[in-house]
Amino acid sequence: MKSGKTVNLTTGNVWKTLLLYCLPLFGSAMVQQFYSLVDLLVVGNFAAEGALSVDAIGNATVIINVLLAFALGANGGCAVIVAKHFGAGDVKRVKETVNTAVISFSVLCAVIMAAGFGFGRLLLKALDVHDSYFSDCLSYLYIYAGSLPFVFMYNLGCGICSALGDSKTPFLFLVISSVLNIGLDLLFVCVFRLDVNGAAWATFISQAISCILTVIVLLRKLKVMPCEGKPKIFDSRLLKELTVTSVPIILQQSFVSVGNFFVSKRINLIGEDATTGFTTAFKLICMSNMGVSAMTNGLANFASQNKAAGQFARIKTGCLAVLCYTLITSVAFLAVFVSCPQFFTNLFIQQEKLTPEAMGYSVQYLTVVSCFLPVVGAKIVFDGCVRGSGGNVGFTVSTFADLALRVILVYVLTGAGWGFGGVCWAWAIGWCISTCIAFVFLLVEFAKFRKAGGAK
Repeated sequence: MKSGKTVNLTTGNVWKTLLLYCLPLFGSAMVQQFYSLVDLLVVGNFAAEGALSVDAIGNATVIINVLLAFALGANGGCAVIVAKHFGAGDVKRVKETVNTAVISFSVLCAVIMAAGFGFGRLLLKALDVHDSYFSDCLSYLYIYAGSLPFVFMYNLGCGICSALGDSKTPFLFLVISSVLNIGLDLLFVCVFRLDVNGAAWATFISQAISCILTVIVLLRKLKVMPCEGKPKIFDSRLLKELTVTSVPIILQQSFVSVGNFFVSKRINLIGEDATTGFTTAFKLICMSNMGVSAMTNGLANFASQNKAAGQFARIKTGCLAVLCYTLITSVAFLAVFVSCPQFFTNLFIQQEKLTPEAMGYSVQYLTVVSCFLPVVGAKIVFDGCVRGSGGNVGFTVSTFADLALRVILVYVLTGAGWGFGGVCWAWAIGWCISTCIAFVFLLVEFAKFRKAGGAK
């Protein structure tokens, strides 16, 4: 099995280098989002109770995303440290970082799994999940929690490969497992009639396969990298460095997930139609933003490598390049979602299984929130550049502000009589304000570059 090559991101044309590096990351994010979208597509169209099955998966995903925050934090934190040492040419430290990360994050994964099984039922009750689909929701959550070791190791492996400049290998394996996921979804739901449980097991198996393939290639990649001296199996100083770098990312993902928890709780109180409409539309918005986030993860690795090499001017150019790529992507999603929101909603749930009210909620959320995708895209880029440059405090503050604004505005606007429209405009207003905050922290990092000689 041939693995992709490692790539030094401190040389070459910045625009071309980042485009070739970020495209597979973007593709990987789109395919990974397709995992969860396929579950909704299949159960929404072929399960006995389409809309209720979609609601079950949607509510379970709110809790799952809280658990996944730690896996994504492990990915991003480890990637930044690996990229820093790789950019500095210290292969031994790269291998020691990987060893320490695998051990420490395996322990963290065990704790998160236990929390998922131990508190899953309580969390769903706190979410005010409706009785009509509570058992399906809980079952989906438990099965997904069981797949967390594969999710952790896959994300960790992808982050390390990307930090070494290889963004193509994880993408290839993710495509393979996604095709398998589609086939298993159709088999378990349409043939065996397992409905929500079938979708969960299809995702479990597919994630396991993508994890195994990625880990095999990563081990081979590390084995052939020349190294002076024997790397340590575990380094407490590296653990501290990984913790300092990963915690802001974990907090970011947790803030977002916890915020979505309270938002979903509020929407569940509006009614089942609101839950159905929001779940379908929100998945589409998440898909567009996850693609942008993947590109900015690439920007963070790029910034980390170049900061270690003292190439500060390249970081500024890289930020501009990814911002342009992001705006193009966001505008494309905006145009597609606004032009045919009914079509995308019906992809998830057949027309005869969907109430007019649920369709109305989905269309309203898509058309309002999509118009602000370029705004939040810019925020994500600014955050990525700040994080890769070492500005963990600014990154954390920017993320928390985004979360707090949206959650507070949802409760304020819906309480003021805006109804479901308050949910939509809470996203729009919160994104606009938090983008301004993120830009301020970006300027702070650029000022540091000037002091370090980055203006040359």
